[in-house]
Amino acid sequence: MAKIETGPFTTLSEGMGSKLSSLSEGKKSAYIQSVVDAAGGRPRSTEWYREKIKEFGTPKSQQLIRDGKKQARPFYGLLNMFFYAPKHAKKLPYYDTFPLVLPIEKYSDGFLGINMHYLPIPLRIKLLDQLVDYSNNTKFDVTTKLIVTYKKLNKGLTGKLMKPTIHRYLAGYTKSQFRRIDADEFTVATLLPVARFKKATTAEVWKESRSMI
Repeated sequence: MAKIETGPFTTLSEGMGSKLSSLSEGKKSAYIQSVVDAAGGRPRSTEWYREKIKEFGTPKSQQLIRDGKKQARPFYGLLNMFFYAPKHAKKLPYYDTFPLVLPIEKYSDGFLGINMHYLPIPLRIKLLDQLVDYSNNTKFDVTTKLIVTYKKLNKGLTGKLMKPTIHRYLAGYTKSQFRRIDADEFTVATLLPVARFKKATTAEVWKESRSMI
């Protein structure tokens, strides 16, 4: 298994899905929803999304958490954003304090997850394309979940791509609630340049990740 990071726990989308009620605040992220709305319900290329994100400007991490649907525990079958400070930060070569994670295994003291931020954008999209093959439906809305486990994913191209992204998150180190990313938001969230790496630059992290694939 890839390097394990201990940390906290306290398809390109087609723009489908209506404005959904939040679990805690009654709304989706205004920023992410604005990009989804701009797609007009039509399939868009990765470059289109990247240009639209550039046009709208990079959102603040706090804004993404504040505006979205969230709860104290991770959302399984979906991507999650949250702040955290790892327990063994001094021992880690680097770490992400604002992960974008798909939880894939639940433990009594936390969970194992795929942090998309550890991959450069083209590889993130390749991995996302692989992950959506495990969707329970093709609606790409609030009902869509990714039915995944480590064992199920750890093979073929998916296994190679996810190797540098696998990290263990321990209970008690979350610095925010878990912000839910619904299926119609997957692409936008995956493309956002909001990783917060400590002790290494994003370029250095991505270089090492490529070497692991």
